[in-house]
Amino acid sequence: MLVTIFGGGGFLGRYVAQELLSRGMRVRVAERQPTHAVRVKPLGNLGQTQLLHADVRDPSSVARAVAGADAVVNLVAVLKGDLDGINHKGAANVAQAAAAAGVRTLVHISAIGSDPASKSAYGRSKGQGEQAVLSAFPKATLIRPSIIFGREDQFTNRFANLIRMAPLLPVIAGGTKFQPVYVVDVARAIATAVADDSGHAGKAYELGGPQVMSMAEINTWLAAQIGHDPIMLAMPDCASEWLAHLTGWLPAAPITLDQWRMLQSDNVVAPTAEGLADLGIAPTPLAAVADQWLVQYRKHGRFTARAKA
Repeated sequence: MLVTIFGGGGFLGRYVAQELLSRGMRVRVAERQPTHAVRVKPLGNLGQTQLLHADVRDPSSVARAVAGADAVVNLVAVLKGDLDGINHKGAANVAQAAAAAGVRTLVHISAIGSDPASKSAYGRSKGQGEQAVLSAFPKATLIRPSIIFGREDQFTNRFANLIRMAPLLPVIAGGTKFQPVYVVDVARAIATAVADDSGHAGKAYELGGPQVMSMAEINTWLAAQIGHDPIMLAMPDCASEWLAHLTGWLPAAPITLDQWRMLQSDNVVAPTAEGLADLGIAPTPLAAVADQWLVQYRKHGRFTARAKA
């Protein structure tokens, strides 16, 4: 079985590739910069992995990438920049090319909160992307994770690094709730949807971990795990919105205005949604694995006593 993964060289993509390769599938990683996916090569056997150039905004390159594939996984998305071109029209290009090529299975990775009517441009683009995918490929499987954590994430690592450096930590949207989900569990969910198209085709799954935590609780937990105790300053919404307006355009801005809008809604699995359990996967708690990489943020590394979960 040959699976084309758009964005297979990214954080989630490498785990998805590894899971598919471990199941004996052949993997074709389609990236704008194929060199970003070189770490995928050693994960499989000789000839099991192929790297090639593709840009989801370029229909001809997408068509080449899906030619001859049995299944396609689209992981490509951006939080800022060309949202419409990548999250919406790019998703449409992948779905249309997959349908035209006679691909049997399409798994599209979206996000909790995707909605064409969202106040956030990101949420709108992801919602429009879902609509475009289902219009071109009605049997596509939609995967909507909450925020994803893992060794190389830009979530726990980012906040742990800020906590380590800052004696005073402003907390934006401290009451907003998340349901962090382990990257390995998400990869297994995607691989399961690829392997069993008859059971999961045309369905949507929302993926969350076993805990619902507010932004403030996440920061407090991370601080305890790395042995730091900064002053947590809860920022009022009006102040954080002002900050986003004032600095959001800067390259290293702490938060953009669109990200601030995203944080005005909880990012948790809907009560009636199908999720990891329906894919036969038991969710992994953050506390069960995070010590593997959070150790680097402790003052004395692995010689620092670990806080209780």
